[in-house]
Amino acid sequence: MAWLDILYHPLWAVSTALLALVVRTQRRGSWDPQACTVQLKGKTAIVTGANTGIGKFIALDFARRGARVILACRSESRGTAALEEIRKKTGNSDVHLHLVDLSSLDSVREFAERILKEEKALHILVNNAGVSGLPRQITKDGFEASFATNHLGPFLLTNLLLDLLKRSAPARIVTLSSVNHKRGKVDFSHFHGENLSYHMDEVYNHTKLHNIICTNELARRLQGTGVTANSVHPGIVTTEVMRHYHFMIRFLFNLIGFFFFKSPEEGAVSTIYCAVAEETEGITGKYFDSDCSMVLPAPLARDAALAVKDFEISERLTSKL
Repeated sequence: MAWLDILYHPLWAVSTALLALVVRTQRRGSWDPQACTVQLKGKTAIVTGANTGIGKFIALDFARRGARVILACRSESRGTAALEEIRKKTGNSDVHLHLVDLSSLDSVREFAERILKEEKALHILVNNAGVSGLPRQITKDGFEASFATNHLGPFLLTNLLLDLLKRSAPARIVTLSSVNHKRGKVDFSHFHGENLSYHMDEVYNHTKLHNIICTNELARRLQGTGVTANSVHPGIVTTEVMRHYHFMIRFLFNLIGFFFFKSPEEGAVSTIYCAVAEETEGITGKYFDSDCSMVLPAPLARDAALAVKDFEISERLTSKL
């Protein structure tokens, strides 16, 4: 039988459909946000990159639980559209949009200054925003654009809001990483765009490794404060993070993803679990996979000495500008 004939064979079609159904069912994971009865009335949450994809569904969940939610977005138009959608779907009018460009340290400082001025408390900070596939760019601060957006910007934002989080304890910090961190490397010259290969998602992988390393060190420093810090892998999700890749790569990714990858709503589950579930209360310095299970990250991510060094370098680079 010619291979084209196989594509039209009824048994092949049924088998493929059943396999896709099984995968789509299993990918939802074992924890259901809708079954979680935790309410967030009186709590304040910030979600970066909340105008689309995973971030929007995280913010939507928090709003449904009654939280005061701040959407931290770069695009005013897209952020406003997300704001209106979330308010309409949840009936929660206490959802707000503040603009921030995580690739700019000045923008991060302005955003944090506004939060510290206007907010009396902060109970949840979700570092969700991220980019992948960017061509080589150097920001006005002198940093490689992907590292600035994925690591240094969120790192600075978190540190600027730490005192408010501590005063609001118990509080939780959740940073989205990726299983791709296992293919990442630590080379501090990367921060300035040196010694980098821009093949596929290599730069992204490096930044996601730094996310986990510094989150673990942050958790160590926050021991006893009532503030927890964890990192999560949302799963392989069909989101706009691929928008900088070649058209054909995006097309194939979305085609395969329709059957086998998580939707943004499904991809938000592990983050919501870390941010609100009673089971994760008090847990800190851990890495969660897309099924909401604590797993060990790559060996580099568990190197305590490297974590101290990474944190101190990131702190120095973001504080001197």
